[in-house]
Amino acid sequence: MSGESTNKYQEAGLESRIPFYLRARPYFILAPALIITIGIMYPFFLAVYYSMTNFSFRLPSYKFIGLKNYITMFSSVDFWHSLWVTVLYGFVTTASELALGTVVAMLLSKSDNPFTRVLKVSLIFPLMIPPVIATLVWQLMTNKAVGILEKMFRIINIYNFPWASSPRTALFTVALIDIWVYTPFMMILVLAGIQSLPKSPFEAARIDGGGAFFTFRALTLPLLAPYMLIAVIFRLMAAFQEFTIIYALTKGGPGDTLMNLSITAYLKGFTFQKLGAALPYILVLWIIVFFVSQKLVKRWLTMRKFASGD
Repeated sequence: MSGESTNKYQEAGLESRIPFYLRARPYFILAPALIITIGIMYPFFLAVYYSMTNFSFRLPSYKFIGLKNYITMFSSVDFWHSLWVTVLYGFVTTASELALGTVVAMLLSKSDNPFTRVLKVSLIFPLMIPPVIATLVWQLMTNKAVGILEKMFRIINIYNFPWASSPRTALFTVALIDIWVYTPFMMILVLAGIQSLPKSPFEAARIDGGGAFFTFRALTLPLLAPYMLIAVIFRLMAAFQEFTIIYALTKGGPGDTLMNLSITAYLKGFTFQKLGAALPYILVLWIIVFFVSQKLVKRWLTMRKFASGD
């Protein structure tokens, strides 16, 4: 409406008489986006600047030291270990959640009855629990004295399973909690994708005598791939940045077994109060998330274009 009013003034050659509120309207529309952009970019560039200083909460002043923090980080064995833990944890948990979520979604999509409806709701419950609470629940379940998982393991003659207390099983334990919490997220997205697939190709395959495995491999999986990739993008980016479950369970231990980039940066910045030395870890994590997400989004756009036949 205001755009039409502005055009009327311009057509009449009265641009100078356009009311202020009409001339300022485009700026008011862009203002929220500009404020959000500033709110995002200002802390980012501030972090880049402080990563080149010796800023510490213990010192009253700081000085610019250039790339010294980055050189120290890249020459540290701890950095490469934390990078490996970050990548390994991200891919292991995301792949497991995608596989389990897809299997559960396929099973739930086979029938629609009161039992499956109740099952769909109950399977979402872990997603509603905060990760810290979920971690505390799993600590009780794996407790050697009262844990239900310990009692179940004793039935099959497995006693004193180390869980998070051993470097050999610590990653397995935190990944198990992550999978329990976030598999429902994968299930929801994949199930939504299954329900939106066209019916005609599957009916044609059934008439031609195509088996279940052939239909899944040739039709379901290719058509479902864009939806699965969306789920992977969301979960993989979050898994790379995982902090809550690991810190609540072991604080990065035992030893440095689970010290990923997020935990390492937190300990350096807030426990040892060396914020300047901690920020390069966060910025490296940002670079990883940015480039991996860019690659996955480009892949998703290609899949969507292929699926639409463009």
